Amino acid sequence: MVTPTMAADLNKVVVVMVPLPLQGHLNQLLHLSRLIATNNIPVHFVCTTTHGRQAKLRIQGWNPHTISTIHFHDFPIPPSSSPPPPPPTNPNSINNFPSHLQPLCEAATQLRHPVASLLRKLSPTTHRLVVIHDSLMGSVVQDFVSLPNAESYTFHTVSAFAIALYTSKKVREQIQELVEPEDLTNDLLSFEGCFTSEFKKFISLQHEYTKLSSGRIYNTCKVVEQPVLDLLETEARNRNKLLWALGPFNPVDIKRSTVVTKKDGGPVHVDRCLKWLDKQASNTVIFVSFGTTISFSHEQVLEIATGLENSNRKFIWVLRDADIGDHHIEFNDEIKRRLELPEGYEDRVKDRGMVVREWAPQLEILAHPSIGGFMSHCGWNSCMESISMGVPIAAWPLHSDQPNNAVLVTKILKVGFLVKEWSSRREQVVPAVAVEKAVMRLMGSTEGQEMRKRAVVVGRRVRKSVRDGGEARMELESFIAHIAR
Repeated sequence: MVTPTMAADLNKVVVVMVPLPLQGHLNQLLHLSRLIATNNIPVHFVCTTTHGRQAKLRIQGWNPHTISTIHFHDFPIPPSSSPPPPPPTNPNSINNFPSHLQPLCEAATQLRHPVASLLRKLSPTTHRLVVIHDSLMGSVVQDFVSLPNAESYTFHTVSAFAIALYTSKKVREQIQELVEPEDLTNDLLSFEGCFTSEFKKFISLQHEYTKLSSGRIYNTCKVVEQPVLDLLETEARNRNKLLWALGPFNPVDIKRSTVVTKKDGGPVHVDRCLKWLDKQASNTVIFVSFGTTISFSHEQVLEIATGLENSNRKFIWVLRDADIGDHHIEFNDEIKRRLELPEGYEDRVKDRGMVVREWAPQLEILAHPSIGGFMSHCGWNSCMESISMGVPIAAWPLHSDQPNNAVLVTKILKVGFLVKEWSSRREQVVPAVAVEKAVMRLMGSTEGQEMRKRAVVVGRRVRKSVRDGGEARMELESFIAHIAR
């Protein structure tokens, strides 16, 4: 029994974060942890042993060790059989989904019991225990319902646009009415080839648990997705749920990193990347990076290399193999496949191009004034970082929510264009000439300049919204007040 004296010592609210242990998911909830923790709210960040370490090594824009109210809980999970990341070499493949990561996702559901134990331990220490969990970790947190002072919120790591299309036929139809009909064709909104059938089953199973939560959280803001958020909010209200758009989670005022960590998945050679960018003129460099889940075939790597070289434009290209799915192996680049370039390539392009084979400081790169464009897979982290920094996107979606994010960027926000249409995804290899044309279109055309101007305007509005009195800041303050009620 909690006595009046004991009650006075209780935390008003304690937050438990439960991310899916994949980089794009970890990164977002770790950034949200920072935003909440700066309000003097204890935050407990739950992860697997290896991935918790990875998330802290790779975080950009702040040092997680400087916020004492974030408590990391690294739990072991049983071994899983995870194949190496396969390069997309089969021209008849129906999608590029990184199925090598599904065993890890399945194994992560074994965190249910340690999470339940943690929740039971924390419950007596606070008036309200708030669980914020990845939408793909719903089964892990289900035991919160047994605690009288606990409530949960489902966090979606994708855009509101993508989740609306995926989960609600009614909202999907309403979205199509918001834009010109020719801009959003059925082909563009199709989910064909985005997921494997096995992963669709995993998504459906985990999404079943959203009915237990009090509402949904998105890493977005009304500057970016207001019409879609308004539609989703109406639908949520009809189901007696709450909706919170708390993004962008990533810092928008970026200070130069002073930490250089070698190996282990950390930001290796951060200074080398940024010092090279310091020597380039404003808006002259295109940043090329395709995330952590896909490995390109040797043939595709050669086509990208040739296209970048033939464009005669400055570039910084992150060329790494995908993250592995074996959570019992430490994250470092030495154990990954080395993606080979044509002989003498790096010497030929050294005056106008940099190839980065280690973990690159993407947020700091996008914030650098020399960056004028981003060739991206359109993962939602990358989209929000690029949008918040005012950088236009040459969109090259590969799987999952990325095609939908690309539609949002290109057809609705109009701050980018598609390198290739999603309907032509079965052409596994994008030729060098297409890469070259995309670079020239973004970096050397009037159309590219106009996209850059629009991106700068949107980025400025996003950054303004997170400052005192801004709409995004007030949304976050409203959420903090709600959970601390």
